Amino acid sequence: MTRLSAPWLDHAPARAVCAMLEHGGHQALFVGGCVRNALLGVPVSDLDICTDARPERVIALAKAAGLKPVPTGIDHGTVTVVADHEPFEITTFRRDVRTDGRRAVVAFADTIEEDARRRDFTMNALYARINGTVTDPLGGLPDLKARHVRFIGTASHRIREDYLRSLRFFRFHAWYGDAAAGMDAEALDAIARNLDGLDGLSRERVGAESVKLLTAPDPAPAVAAMRMTGALARFLPGADDRALAPLVHLEQRFGLDPEAMRRLAALGGEDTVQTLRLSRAQRTRAVLLREAATAGQSAAELGYRHGAGIARDALLLRAALLEQPLSGDELHQAEVGAAADFPVTARDLMQEHSGAALGKQLKRLEQAWIASGFTLTRAALLEMSRTQEG
Repeated sequence: MTRLSAPWLDHAPARAVCAMLEHGGHQALFVGGCVRNALLGVPVSDLDICTDARPERVIALAKAAGLKPVPTGIDHGTVTVVADHEPFEITTFRRDVRTDGRRAVVAFADTIEEDARRRDFTMNALYARINGTVTDPLGGLPDLKARHVRFIGTASHRIREDYLRSLRFFRFHAWYGDAAAGMDAEALDAIARNLDGLDGLSRERVGAESVKLLTAPDPAPAVAAMRMTGALARFLPGADDRALAPLVHLEQRFGLDPEAMRRLAALGGEDTVQTLRLSRAQRTRAVLLREAATAGQSAAELGYRHGAGIARDALLLRAALLEQPLSGDELHQAEVGAAADFPVTARDLMQEHSGAALGKQLKRLEQAWIASGFTLTRAALLEMSRTQEG
């Protein structure tokens, strides 16, 4: 019998919610990511609980136990129960009745096995009771131990139920798979044979999954596999992943955390940021990084124009795209540029210049100041301006 150990199993609010269900004669099982991650020894972000109790029964039990039920997704079997100001989503066992490649019509189920069969990957169909006992109805534990991402049942069937699972397969492999062991051959074949279904997916859903994929420690092998199956071209037309692995290497060399927009900028493509329906801030960052990396400006000027953070990321991206080394001195120069303050203002030149001529002269002086390594003083720049006029 497998038993997991995790701090959240001793968490008083979580124990209160499980006790509420069990004392009412029902099952209370943690499921999915919290169980998977606890077994892998990686951080857990959300606690999802499932039960054989119907939503109305969950509501009644919560009220009787002095807890606060909120019918947040009751049509889909989910009730949020608040214990000690902390919310827990409790979902009734479900089974798929009908799917169309984007969404499913579900009905309530009575057993763990039925609930497990509607999930995507075997490593996500693991359940745990509050005492840590793990239930594995579909053989997910061996796959998890081997870090083998495998679809439940037939891969093609799972994909046709929801074509986003093709992208989720690559995302899960990037986060939890063993890159050295390779990917599940049946899954890759099924993805390659079901590319047409990807076109009907919501761009927002694809964007959210893509960001999660690109935030993985090293998504390069997974993205390379996407390219080989043809999925990358469908999700991101025109994207090229050749710079991604060098970029990840540079990030690791300089001790930088993964950052999705930096990596998305490395992929490029045909209006990728619009294709993925990213937030305005994400779109702005990805476009700016790509433009800054290909602008041909020095490290110091990048720092001066965009600040140290954007300049650093642009330099990493440029080195990856050009397959060139990047020195610590270049990053230092970017910081120097970011700290520099141009000493001349338009007001200083207004006696001799106006209109468009004023802007042009200010720009010329700024370029000379940047070329000097930010060493030219205000007095020297103003003298230069007068000399040029003379």
